[in-house]
Amino acid sequence: MMGAGKTTVGKELARRRKARFADCDHEIVARTGVSIPTIFEIEGEAGFRRRETQMIDELTRQPDLVIATGGGVVTTPANRALMRERGIVIYLNVPPQILYERTRHDRNRPLLQVDDPRQRITELYQQRDPLYREVADLVVDGGRGNPGTMVRLIETALQTFHKSPCKP
Repeated sequence: MMGAGKTTVGKELARRRKARFADCDHEIVARTGVSIPTIFEIEGEAGFRRRETQMIDELTRQPDLVIATGGGVVTTPANRALMRERGIVIYLNVPPQILYERTRHDRNRPLLQVDDPRQRITELYQQRDPLYREVADLVVDGGRGNPGTMVRLIETALQTFHKSPCKP
C-alpha cells in the first residue's frame, strides 16, 4: 500500500544484500518525464496501470534487483503473475490508520485526492490486502518499528525461505 515504506525499506534491503534497487514509480516518472499525477490526469488510472505493467515486466527480468512497486500494482492480474513467477514478493502490511498518517499531506498520490482520504485508504486496503496476500511469499507487519528493524525481519525470513519452482 502507498505509505507502507516500500522505497525506504527496499533501498536498505538492497544495500544490505549488495543488490541494485529500483522504484517502479520513479522509473515510470524518469521514462515519461512527467509526474504520476500528470499521467493519471492525461491517461487515467488505466493508462498508468499499462505503463506500470510494462515497467514490472522489464524490471522483473533483471537479476539481483530489489524492486519497490507502486501500491496498486497488485490490482492488475498480469502484474501479480509476473511478480509470482519472477521473484520473491514481500508484502509490507501496514494498518490503514498508519498509512493515512504517513500519506495525509502528500499531494503526489492521485487516488487520495478525494474528500475523505482516510476512508479511501481503508477502502483501498480492504480491496488490495487479499491481492497482496495472494501474491506474497512473505508478509511482514510494518506498522511498528523503523526501516532498519523491518529489513532485519525480512532478512531473517529470507534466510529460511526457499521458493519452490511451482508455487501453488
